[in-house]
Amino acid sequence: MRVHCNILIAGAGALVLTLIALAQHLKPKPGLYQVTNKMTWQQSPFPDDMKASPRERGAPHIAQTCITQAQIDKYNGPKPEASGGSCQITNIQKRENGVTADMTCGPPMAGKGTVETRWTDSRHSKSTVHFTGSMHVGQNLKTVEWTIDSDSTYKGPDCGNVTHSGSSSDF
Repeated sequence: MRVHCNILIAGAGALVLTLIALAQHLKPKPGLYQVTNKMTWQQSPFPDDMKASPRERGAPHIAQTCITQAQIDKYNGPKPEASGGSCQITNIQKRENGVTADMTCGPPMAGKGTVETRWTDSRHSKSTVHFTGSMHVGQNLKTVEWTIDSDSTYKGPDCGNVTHSGSSSDF
């Protein structure tokens, strides 16, 4: 019985060490990332032929961003922010393999959303921003709902002339 208990304890200890090693492996690296964003409208304020840009029609958008060590230490990646100056990010929850947050936006597009970034390993992450609200189209108030899914890939430690970004929708 004592031998089985020692084997169980040793096995549990090995499992904990493996989980710690895995968690360390999921920490992002500071440096340059290439980000592919895809926006999907669940409820668009525009008729299909009137969407404002290729991105709003679902075409992927590719960008680069630089993540600093300070952002990794504080948020496990870039600070979750929403595009545009009318949104506030609250309830930032740092997780072992990423971060979640809530988003509240004022006009011109008013509503609420969620932000989630998960690291699949130290070189890749997947992010989702989901928003529900309303906006004026002409004189009419239209309901909107959209999701931006992002995939990021680490390119290297040197950011060159790319500045750091905190945008989850760009990450």
